[in-house]
Amino acid sequence: MAEAASEDLLLAAAFVSDAQYNRNIPFKTSPEAVRLYRLYNHWTMRTATYFFIFLNLSLAMFEEPAVYPLPFLVTSLVEVLCLLVFFGRLTHFARVTHRSVFWKDTKNICIMAAILLSLTDLAIYGVLRIYNMKSVRWSRIVRPIFLINFAESRQIRRAFRSIRNTLPEITYVFLLFMFSLLMFSLMALKLFGERNLQTAEGLPYFRNYLEIVFDLYVLVTTANSPDVMMPAFDFSSWYALFFIAFVIVNTYIFMSLFLAVVYNNYKKHLKNEIRKLAYMKRRKMIEAFNLLKEEEGAQFVVREARWKQLVKLVAPDISNSHRELLLHISDDEQKNFIDKKSFLQLADLLNIQVITLKIRSHPLGRWMPRVYKSAVSRFLRSMVRHRGFVWTYDVIILINAIFIALDEESPYISYAEWVFLALYIIEILLKVYTYEPRAFFGKNQFWNWFDTLIIFAALTATILNTTLKSTTKYNSQQILDIVFILRVLRLIRIVDSIQRFRVIMNTLINIIPTMLTFGGLTLVVYCVFAIIGMELFHGKIQFFPANSNAPHALECGNPALKDSLFARGKYCKNNFNNFASSFIVLMELTVVNQWHVFANGFANVTAQPAKLYFIAFHIVMVIIIVNIFVSFILEAFFVEYSLEKSEVETAIEQKIQELGMGVQEDELQDEQLLENMENADHNLEGEGGSKPQSKGLVFKIASKPYEGTAVVSEVLLWPRSPFSSLSYVHSVFLLDWIMRVQDS
Repeated sequence: MAEAASEDLLLAAAFVSDAQYNRNIPFKTSPEAVRLYRLYNHWTMRTATYFFIFLNLSLAMFEEPAVYPLPFLVTSLVEVLCLLVFFGRLTHFARVTHRSVFWKDTKNICIMAAILLSLTDLAIYGVLRIYNMKSVRWSRIVRPIFLINFAESRQIRRAFRSIRNTLPEITYVFLLFMFSLLMFSLMALKLFGERNLQTAEGLPYFRNYLEIVFDLYVLVTTANSPDVMMPAFDFSSWYALFFIAFVIVNTYIFMSLFLAVVYNNYKKHLKNEIRKLAYMKRRKMIEAFNLLKEEEGAQFVVREARWKQLVKLVAPDISNSHRELLLHISDDEQKNFIDKKSFLQLADLLNIQVITLKIRSHPLGRWMPRVYKSAVSRFLRSMVRHRGFVWTYDVIILINAIFIALDEESPYISYAEWVFLALYIIEILLKVYTYEPRAFFGKNQFWNWFDTLIIFAALTATILNTTLKSTTKYNSQQILDIVFILRVLRLIRIVDSIQRFRVIMNTLINIIPTMLTFGGLTLVVYCVFAIIGMELFHGKIQFFPANSNAPHALECGNPALKDSLFARGKYCKNNFNNFASSFIVLMELTVVNQWHVFANGFANVTAQPAKLYFIAFHIVMVIIIVNIFVSFILEAFFVEYSLEKSEVETAIEQKIQELGMGVQEDELQDEQLLENMENADHNLEGEGGSKPQSKGLVFKIASKPYEGTAVVSEVLLWPRSPFSSLSYVHSVFLLDWIMRVQDS
């Protein structure tokens, strides 16, 4: 009986964990399969899988054409090791899922096919290499499949699904755009083709229809504006109307239409994804509830003891006080059981990061109470807490910015730098003296850590640079560069001083984890196009130092580039001769500026159809993925920023204050805060009650960063007792409000 209950608890924990992390894996429910499934989802297994995925992708840096060449035997052994790990991970997955489900899952088929193709290609390439026969490593293009199709990458797969679902609507707009482009190209051929015009390079102007289509497509991206217009404009000013009409229709209307279509479809499919996730989460939680439920009167419930065991299994890292808080939210009436409605909210409660703060007095207050509590000390601490202290250092930062821009060789500027460093160090010491150090340097205090690390890194680098400059035989430009960068980075501190800047920065920080999904999406596209580019263009363009006497050094090692814009622009280092250079070129193509020069340059050294490679990259990366990325940023920023603008957190604080449980941190010293907690506890007990423990815990939602000088309203929780239920109701209100805001 006890063993069956334990197995049910493990299975319920697996369901709750899936609901918490939005996993939708139909795993077997046998005890052995559940244990294997929990191991499969352990963070160490996921981290190891990602490590080998990125190791496999990074092999392109060491394979021919290599940035850092390694012997073929070394790279092949590493690749085989990665493939074995992938096969083991896939086998592990097969052990926890039903056979019919496993073989119907396209992801698993793709991974197995990629493993077989990679091994086959590796064997063929190795044999041909033994006989000194040249071959192409065509299987490298399938390596991103591992990043996409493993269960850990479900966010990237959702992004690809968004692209796939958006493609039909984009296709119609793209076909209409191409029709407009072809029509304008035909008009350009008829208008300018017979007028014997020439470009600035002396080439025929608009006489070949396909070249006209390419040049006008480039004009849509504005990369060749106004150069492409000038021969016609020089011939007659009226011809400018043609190009103006073209830009209005294709650049401003169609490109905006692309963004509108992508954004609208992204929102629509995002809502569908959320609905599916919500349905899946509820279904998982119901299955977990059915495993643990017991009859209580006319309803089924989960006993408090079982609930605690479940939370320990699902979230073993949270503190006991945090777990106690969640219990009181779920069992707000203290019935010693959790009903179905409250139980179904457990996954959402676990997803809300609650920071447990212990209210501690300052160590100096314990070690030197007479000094720390003296009138001078209190005045000093009140001065640091005052808003004028922040304003004073904002002015100092601005003055420092002016000095940074001045001549570094002046001795007065060097002396001023020491003055500014001293002022910043004094500021940090005063803050540590005023605020409790462990709270000031808590793991969620980003700006405090950033400020301190930058200042002390700048101090170290400045001391080191001064020491080296005192020796006439040695001067390190690298250390000087570090000093200059750290000086500029100090200016970022002003962002934390202005409320609206802080709102924007916190919004950006909050959406960074989700932005990583699109980073993975971009990595997949870059890897595919980089590998294709290396196979097409490797060795066609070479880079030579400025003083090189090599033949055709001025033409990037290829006479076909003589007098071309590519060679005259000295773009020789932008080539596909290795994986790193390919990534740089693709990044430059994503920026769009001068991308037609790259396309023409590589077309000159190969063939004109090579331009299709660059057009395809522009369509996939710039028109589709960048627009989806912009759509995501818009949607995420609207949600995050609108919550700040609607002052939801302020409304929550006001409600807590109305219920009498707010603590104004800037108005209370540490000792007063503890005293206030004791008084509040005494007031809760009512007349005739016995006073409980005086020490309490402070909880706050992690989305509101701790600010030493800000007003922070907290929710207090004392050890559980009959007279303290009011504080639990406040906690329920706070977390339930935030969950409803997140759901909306």
